[in-house]
Amino acid sequence: MKTVVILSFLLAVVLARPETYDTQYDNFNAQDLVENPRLLKNYGKCFLGNGPCTSEGKDFKDIIPDALKTECAKCSPKQRQLIKTVIRGFQDKLPEMWTELVKKYDPNDEHKEAFEKFLNSPN
Repeated sequence: MKTVVILSFLLAVVLARPETYDTQYDNFNAQDLVENPRLLKNYGKCFLGNGPCTSEGKDFKDIIPDALKTECAKCSPKQRQLIKTVIRGFQDKLPEMWTELVKKYDPNDEHKEAFEKFLNSPN
């Protein structure tokens, strides 16, 4: 019985703890990235698997599929802002690459509606 109580308590603690992505890149300057077309293109190539990745780029690339599927549920408000900045940068400055990214990460448009909702949300 004691084991069941302890396991129940541990399960409650794990479920109550909000799971979020690592905050180590929360101070990443997304605006600088977006304002540098060469750097933005290099990140795009990384995300597409067509070029080398910086350590940040690799970490971002690893998160993209989960963030897309969960509408960024594990993102902090700061991470949501950074992601929106980078996405708008791709959409505005490298639309062809944005199209390639969408095809790679959402080839059947399964997440398109939810993703648009996320992009248009205030935070």
